[in-house]
Amino acid sequence: MEKNSIQAEIASYTGKLLRDNFGKGPSSVYVSIKRPFITIYLRDFLAPMERVLINQNKTMKVEETRDLLMQELLPDIKATLKVSGGLDIKEMYYDWSLHNKTGMLVGEMVNEDGENDVLLENYEKKEAVHEQIGQVSMQAEKCPEAVDSCLLNDKTLIITRVGILVKIEKELIRRGFEEQLKLSKRQLEKRLLHVSEFEKVLGSKVNDIFVDWDFNIDKSYIIIILQPNQPYGGNELDQ
Repeated sequence: MEKNSIQAEIASYTGKLLRDNFGKGPSSVYVSIKRPFITIYLRDFLAPMERVLINQNKTMKVEETRDLLMQELLPDIKATLKVSGGLDIKEMYYDWSLHNKTGMLVGEMVNEDGENDVLLENYEKKEAVHEQIGQVSMQAEKCPEAVDSCLLNDKTLIITRVGILVKIEKELIRRGFEEQLKLSKRQLEKRLLHVSEFEKVLGSKVNDIFVDWDFNIDKSYIIIILQPNQPYGGNELDQ
């Protein structure tokens, strides 16, 4: 199956799955595939009940409910990506920008050569981006043991961090406070990322920032959506 057909099929499936489970699906789903990643960017995704809760300053309730639903849906999404596109996903992350009514799912595929980790390709300003990530991470927790990043396309910057949890966070996870820690870290890190100098470094407006973690392997993803050079079109981010 051609790449565009795979992207369209994944976009259609994701929209229907979210609509069936959240009561309202996104108005647009943009899929981009570039090994080892797939990203699924959702726009205009906010159910009426969620809007009511947000207006009542109960954003955390919305995020907690979405987390519960996503934990149920992720196995189905991975299985569908495998069947529909032959994409063997080893890890999947997600986050929301509720005030923008957007969302992001990112999957990391199993490497075809059998290597666990592969260095991502270089791009202009990569070193400066990593410096910004180090500064933000130091403010929020500690400098990561490893950072890598790549431009999936001219609008999507993917950043990985490994080894960022501090001892108190590990203790909270051990004691069963993983959800509360994740929600708090999301708010803190995204606030710091939004006031960092990414726009200056990248020479582009930042439209959205998403952050998620896998606490079990002490790994985190940051996805930065940059101002596109032209309007989005179709059901995928790829041009």
